[in-house]
Amino acid sequence: MSRLRRFDYLLSMLPGLDTWNAPVPVSKQDLLERVADAHGPMQTVQLLLLMDDLLQREALLAQEIEPDQADLVVLDLGQDGNVPVLPAALRPEDGAVPENPRAAVDELWSRFFVHAANLARRRGSRFVQAWVAFEVGLRNALAVARAQALELDPLTYVVTPELEDRANDYSGMLSTWAATTNPLAGLEVLHKARWDWLDEHGKWYSCKADEIEAYAAKLILLHRWRRLTAA
Repeated sequence: MSRLRRFDYLLSMLPGLDTWNAPVPVSKQDLLERVADAHGPMQTVQLLLLMDDLLQREALLAQEIEPDQADLVVLDLGQDGNVPVLPAALRPEDGAVPENPRAAVDELWSRFFVHAANLARRRGSRFVQAWVAFEVGLRNALAVARAQALELDPLTYVVTPELEDRANDYSGMLSTWAATTNPLAGLEVLHKARWDWLDEHGKWYSCKADEIEAYAAKLILLHRWRRLTAA
């Protein structure tokens, strides 16, 4: 699919996403089906949805949610019906899983972000490339702040630093996050920062593939926030 193709009709049929904490207007599965019907950027939209599935996979493994509460779109539950099966691109090459669960999670996210960056380059998606750089930078900035607060080695907790957007300044967001009084308020700061970044980088009204990808990323944030507040 050419990145130059316009998707005026598809975008005109999608409900607006005006406010970051507004009610969810459409399901993730419905969005994916509409993108498929319009021959839109399926691979990159699936990639964005995959990140949300991976976050829910973490919640399942930590027994924070039950399998029937998961809203998976890309991943499928395994034969046991409890743990989503990872795609081949995200599995360890040697099949070995670190004994430390935290290390296993970090390695998985490292593989995801490398996979995402490679796919974005292959598909010519500047938006997804920038999104990966922002998300890696945000994740690592938070990891460093938490490690420093606990007097741990920050370098132990960063992932794929070569993919970071080093020009982005996260200090203001981190200060606001650190000043929150409860975990939900802290997550609200992070979600709002992501929403603001999407507002700035979504190439709105271009009607190109980048705008569809940015729309998908915004919709995923709404779904994620709905799950958090419902819990």
